[in-house]
Amino acid sequence: MDRLRNLLQEKEIPFEIIQHETPIRSAREGAKFFGIDPGQTAPVLIVQSGTEHYAVIFSGDRGRVDLDELAQVLGCNRLKMANSKDVQAVTGYAVGCIPLVGLALPVIMDKRLYRYPFVYGGTGEAASTLKICPNDLEKLNHVIAFWEE
Repeated sequence: MDRLRNLLQEKEIPFEIIQHETPIRSAREGAKFFGIDPGQTAPVLIVQSGTEHYAVIFSGDRGRVDLDELAQVLGCNRLKMANSKDVQAVTGYAVGCIPLVGLALPVIMDKRLYRYPFVYGGTGEAASTLKICPNDLEKLNHVIAFWEE
């Protein structure tokens, strides 16, 4: 988490890291814990097309992620979820602990996140959450596409 904190401080990005005793495993759990709308939660998924991997930062109120729709956003034939071994290999983090910033992957960002002044997502550690402005997420990541409404 020091790497995350250092990156945010170096870039002079306002943020808050919130500690909690147990991991938050879903958008619904996060919304309840923080007293926010589920759409304000920002899970990160790792998807792949062939050997290429992408991080998808999306709004928790989307529910199930439509991989066919995301494939169209990227202009590729097919996307699939990366398995847990691949996620660990390409990110250095376990599924459920992927940080919102600091990944060396191209990012697809959900436009729904911009409805909120702050969103809540991963830090790289299961028992903490990053609160950050969606515009700053865009600045700190290599965003290659936006997932529209």
